Amino acid sequence: MKAVIQRVRDASVTVDGLKVGAIPKGLLVYLGVGKEDTEKDALWLAEKITGLRIFEDTEGKMNLSVLDIDGGVLSISQFTLLADSRKGKRPSYGNAADPDMAETLYEYFKELVGKLVKESASGIFGAEMQVAYVNEGPVTIILDTKN
Repeated sequence: MKAVIQRVRDASVTVDGLKVGAIPKGLLVYLGVGKEDTEKDALWLAEKITGLRIFEDTEGKMNLSVLDIDGGVLSISQFTLLADSRKGKRPSYGNAADPDMAETLYEYFKELVGKLVKESASGIFGAEMQVAYVNEGPVTIILDTKN
């Protein structure tokens, strides 16, 4: 699994003109599921993301996690994170999991995160989404369970 995590002041996702998910201060997570990913990857990633100390403490040091600040997590499925663009100009998505498997692991990831954080929201798997957010810092972290 690959994830792009952004520290946000707030974030929301809209589908067909309807806001389907929103969080206040917390993390925006774009999640891509690969062919070889398992529930073990989802568990590792959920724990790693919610434990990342990327929020500032009273001394201005990045020392707090989303759990410490009672923040939220907005999860967005994004198979394009699995793009292979080494050859040519059109990315290949051959490393991405098939939609059924990807949706199952995405839902499992969301369930795990929802048990850990105060507030959890998400987009709709496979939908055309518009994501709005204010990136704080900016702080952006990339994680890959295969690394």
